[in-house]
Amino acid sequence: MEDAIQIDNRGDFGLWAIEVAKQIVAAEGFELARAARDGSEDDVRVAGNALGQAITDAMMEVFDGLMDGVSGE
Repeated sequence: MEDAIQIDNRGDFGLWAIEVAKQIVAAEGFELARAARDGSEDDVRVAGNALGQAITDAMMEVFDGLMDGVSGE
């Protein structure tokens, strides 16, 4: 995610999640579909792992944002 956004409530989080999901599916989902159609098992595995990593990265990004300003008492 390139631009910082402010998430103040569940609705904001929901909108963020939808936009991130669209971006991930557009990029990584296409690669997975292409690998499934044209590639080997290894190609599908690599593309599937990239999709999973993109989801993980997005979730860690929002977690890090939620933890900003929280003291480590």
